[in-house]
Amino acid sequence: MQNLLSLGDTAGAIFILAVVIASGLYLAKFKVKGISLGSTWILFMGILLGHFGLQINPVMLSFIKDFGLILFVFAIGLQVGPGFFQAFKKDGLPMNLLAVLLVLLAVATAYAIHFISGENLGIMTGIMSGAVTNTPGLGAAQQTLSDAASATEEVTEAAAGIASAYAVSYPLGVLGAIGVLLLSRVLFKVNLEKEKAAAEAHVEKGSAYRMACRVQNPALFGKTIHDILGPDNAEHLVVSRMKRDNEVFFPNLDLPLREGDALLIVTDEQHKERVRIIFGEEYPVDMNEWLKGTKLVSGRLSITKSSITGTSLRKLDVRRKYGVSVTRILRAGIDLQADPDLLLQVGDSMKVVGTEEGIRRLAQLVGNEPDILQKPNLLPIFFGIALGVLLGMVPIRFPSMPQPLKLGLAGGPLIVSILLGYFGPKLRITTYTAVSANLMIREIGISLFMAAVGLGAGKTFVSSLVGGGYIWVLYGALITVVPMAIVALLARLALKMDFFKICGLLAGGTTNPALLSFSEQMFGSSRIAVNYATVYPLTMFLRVVAAQVMIMLML
Repeated sequence: MQNLLSLGDTAGAIFILAVVIASGLYLAKFKVKGISLGSTWILFMGILLGHFGLQINPVMLSFIKDFGLILFVFAIGLQVGPGFFQAFKKDGLPMNLLAVLLVLLAVATAYAIHFISGENLGIMTGIMSGAVTNTPGLGAAQQTLSDAASATEEVTEAAAGIASAYAVSYPLGVLGAIGVLLLSRVLFKVNLEKEKAAAEAHVEKGSAYRMACRVQNPALFGKTIHDILGPDNAEHLVVSRMKRDNEVFFPNLDLPLREGDALLIVTDEQHKERVRIIFGEEYPVDMNEWLKGTKLVSGRLSITKSSITGTSLRKLDVRRKYGVSVTRILRAGIDLQADPDLLLQVGDSMKVVGTEEGIRRLAQLVGNEPDILQKPNLLPIFFGIALGVLLGMVPIRFPSMPQPLKLGLAGGPLIVSILLGYFGPKLRITTYTAVSANLMIREIGISLFMAAVGLGAGKTFVSSLVGGGYIWVLYGALITVVPMAIVALLARLALKMDFFKICGLLAGGTTNPALLSFSEQMFGSSRIAVNYATVYPLTMFLRVVAAQVMIMLML
């Protein structure tokens, strides 16, 4: 056993890591009021065992920490990349602006505490990362410190204490955030039932609306559906069935219309009046009437051919070529509207309606071999990591900084993975990674990183607390509560956001999965997760950059 725990022994290093990670994950299973600190228990176990003398060769420990961080942030980037730029559109813009404000307020609060108290700015960066439960920010700060050209006494002190500061402030980062939500509910006098009803009414306005119309407009007689809809209306309505001479069939877009033709149309609340004006008076929908005698079937097709990546639904033109209508696209667990300009990618699942023959032919086009998706696609992952490491080494010079800023091993891979996730389909690069595979990469990465950080900080953790580190708890509480309270007030009073939006905004704006889980269990709305996902990508990126900027200001 003594040989196994030898400082330079590879087997010993693996054994220590496995013990730290396994014990931390075991403790993560225990919850108090439905709340768990999750993988942060790995950090605490690393600190505990490190305090009692378990050590790994510093060079080996550094490699494990950096490689785990790269895997973690790269998996996050691939996950959030496809929706990163979409989050700035329509309703997502004000929420993301508030998320940016949340990040800036956290930085401002941390810097103000540093200015007033004289606390080391590197330590404040660690406290800030823990207060907003942002592990990549901790990794980015440590990486920037390790890349520092001058190892001054201040830099050495910060490097030793930053992980301890993170660990001390993290628990209250979770509890303080929950406290802000509970206080907001009381302060805003939130009636959950009324909020739910109002939110559902808002969603209903943009939801699907099925209606039946008879062709009564003489201007349409002899014209095709394709001519009538054109580019302006094709995105807002779909003619899913047509009835002529008591026969129901899937309409050919080039079939001329006749007076009295009945059309089953899927649109939304906002455009139903336009449909009535175009085609004619609406009459009640009886689905038994529309399904009677029809030979149409529905199903799901998986896109498994890489040649389809980057092709839009409009370009595939499946309705004209195969007589099949694509109604929804399932991507990474998210249901998307079948927008004609939506770019498809490997891994998408299409919900289709049409004839058996048409669906069979479309299946041949897109592949529809789900088993292929279970095979890992490692090429873009390691190629992207290589590009990310190179990008992280590029110096970015600012006039007011004594040395150039580097994105490092956290920022570089994160940016490359986001860009790959978003632009990959457009460039016909297959970046698909199964949800389970992405989660596995991410969890392995964060586990290795947390264990390495904890073991490295274990020797100095207790001495840091005894030497005045207990005040870090107060500093962390201020960084958690003050920005969240200000943003919650602005969201409610100035922008009139409903309570569920505020919950998602605060959870995503602090990259706090524990807060997301708590708010969903406490307030019972699935919309919280949607709003969380709206601000999470930008927030994650800004938290990483903010941590690096603070370290550079210290240097």
